[in-house]
Parts: sequence; C-alpha cells; structure tokens
Amino acid sequence: MPKDFKQAALDYHSHPIPGKISVELTKPAETQLDLALAYSPGVAEPCREIAGDRENAYRYTGKGNLVAVISNGTAVLGLGNLGSLASKPVMEGKALLFKRFAGINSVDIEVNTEDSAEFVNTVALIADTFGGINLEDIKAPECFEIEAALAKKCSIPVFHDDQHGTAIVTAAGLLNALEVQGKRLEDAIITCLGAGATAIACMRLLVSLGARRENIYMLDRRGVIYAGREGVNAYKQEFANQTNKRSLSDAINGSDVFIGLSGADLLSAEMLLSMADRPVVFACSNPDPEIKPEVALATRDDVIIATGRSDYPNQVNNVLGFPFIFRGALDVRATCINEEMKIAAVHALCALAREEVPTEVLAACDLDALSFGPDYIIPKPMDNRLLGLIAPAVARAAVDSGVARLPYPDDYCPGS
Repeated sequence: MPKDFKQAALDYHSHPIPGKISVELTKPAETQLDLALAYSPGVAEPCREIAGDRENAYRYTGKGNLVAVISNGTAVLGLGNLGSLASKPVMEGKALLFKRFAGINSVDIEVNTEDSAEFVNTVALIADTFGGINLEDIKAPECFEIEAALAKKCSIPVFHDDQHGTAIVTAAGLLNALEVQGKRLEDAIITCLGAGATAIACMRLLVSLGARRENIYMLDRRGVIYAGREGVNAYKQEFANQTNKRSLSDAINGSDVFIGLSGADLLSAEMLLSMADRPVVFACSNPDPEIKPEVALATRDDVIIATGRSDYPNQVNNVLGFPFIFRGALDVRATCINEEMKIAAVHALCALAREEVPTEVLAACDLDALSFGPDYIIPKPMDNRLLGLIAPAVARAAVDSGVARLPYPDDYCPGS
C-alpha cells in the first residue's frame, strides 16, 4: 500500500482523466458509409426488427452484454447515507470490475431519491435498456422491498450484490473452512453479529445450503433476536431464535462459527476463547474487522479466520462472485438470478479453492505457495479460472431451473 493511501486514491480517481470508465466503439465509424449504417438511414432497419420482435434487441444492440449498476447512496460502503452522487465512485468501480473480470459492459446510475416506490418506478422504466441490473449500496430494510418489487416488474436479472454477492462468497468460504475443521454445516452453531441486508442474505443462503435455523443466533444493536422480542421487523423475525441468550457473550459461548457484519473490535479474545473447538471466524467489518487476525491467532491456534481485507489471508471479496454470476446469467438470457444459480456459484467457488494454484496466481499475490487449508479457503480474485468455472455453473443452473431463455450451449465459452 502507498504510504499516503488517501492521496493515492484521490489521484487514481482524478488523473489523467476523471473517473474510471468510458465508452468504446464496437463498429467502424471512419467513412460516410459507416455513418450511414451506424445512424441514419441504416439504423432504421434494426429498429423495425426490434419493433417486430423485442428479442431482436439482443441481436442488434449491446443490451445482452450491458449491466446497470444502480444506487441511491443510502448505504455507501461502510460510510452510511452519503447521498446518490457521492455513491458514484463506488458504482463506477463496480462497472470497472464487471469489465475487467467478465468482459461485461456496465454503466452506473445514481437515483436521487430515498423513496422506495419512486426508486422502483424509475429503475423499472429504464430496465429494458439493459441485460441485467446490479443494485448497490441501498440501506435495509428498503433494499429488500426494492429488489423484490423490481424482480416482479423486470424480465431481466435484478441482483442486490450487497446481499447476495457477500452471501455467496461467505457461504463458499464457510463450507470449505468447516471441512478443514472437520465439521458440517448442518451441525454448526452459528453466531451472526449484524442483522442488516448482508447478514440476513448470508443466513438465508446458509439455510438453503443445509444450516438449521434453530442453530443460528443473530444479533443487532439491541442484542440477540429472540422469539417474542418487540420491535423486530419482518426480515429479522426470520431468525428470531427460541432462546434465553441475550448478549453476544451468551450467543458466542459454544458456537462453531462467528460471522461478523457489524463493526470494529466487537469480538473480544475472551469471547473467542468461549467458542467450540476448531472455530471459524468471519470478521468482515471493513476496514477494521470485529477481531484482528493477529489477536485471534494469538488467542487460539485452532481458529480459521477470514476478513474483508486484502492484506490478510481468506479475503471475503464480492468480486469473486458478481461478475461471473452475471456473465452466466447473461449468456443464457436468464430472467432472474434464483437460489439455484446462487448455490451453483457457491459450489463452484468451493471447488476452485481445492484445486492446485497456478504460478501466475501466486505471482499476482506475491506468494511462493498456496494450498487448500486454514489460510486458503477462498480463491484469490486474480485467479483467471473464476470466469471459466463460475459462469458455466450459473448458466447451467439457470437452464436447469427453467429461468433461461436460451439453451445451454454445447461449446459454451463465457461471453462468446
């Protein structure tokens, strides 16, 4: 990291050209004939074809490889409600990642409203422009309502990455960590510190993969969410546990897994010591985790720890998921990203972490060696094999679950 990281980040975004994305031409525009074909009068021909059959938009325009990254800026990274315009650097960053990792064209759209109905209506009216919509940095519980409403109104995939992207990567890492620790998800006692959109999506996906709701203790700022507690919204209510546990110290005692999606330094060494043998800790608060890996490893030598940071092993990074999930969905023209597709992505990520790591990945990470185990339960973002494994798995799941409008190609190559 540069010594003055703040200035380096500002320089990166401002020089030599402000921003991180631009538009490129895919057709020649050098001659009078080129212009006649690109615009008037030639453009009239594909217009007529699309008017006759809407599916022709995928044949004659860039719709099929175009994703909108959309936010209202009410939950920007860990910074809170900064407003729609202040979210633009993040949305441009997501567009950069779509292009870099999956060859997907992406544009950012910042919608200046905190009214859910107004946001939904705005996005629904422009949705036909795109092949998919990535929702980002929208606060809970509105994000649940917005995603559900748009999924009903739109015939293209709508995916809130803060929820599902984090859930997919977390689930993959957790399955692998539990295997290393000699445990099973079905038996694991899980303490989840945090009850926002990401936490709820993570727990929902873990339940889909086999975790038992009665083994999950979810906590918000007021403590354990237990059956009968007043002031609990419908989304948190899904994980209200029949328990006498009330505090984090109560919940963490004897747990196999801690998943933190909350704030810095909230898991103490004493709490970690009270966990079961061979625990798994996902301390994902950024930039400062719920417990620092140095503290966790000094406290227990049998713990596996993951964070959201790139300067520690086992980084939970959404870029391991969303570019490749959308790639697979777009390639078979899926109408949504359903649970089957998410689970397929989880298992593909799990499998990749168990394979031998190529030398080019080691070089990109400045490592001499890397193999499946306590310090490597999640693939590295710079692993070029991600596209070739996750996108086909997602595309196949879309076809098999009946949400694809195209068949799975026999010679499938992502993005071709």
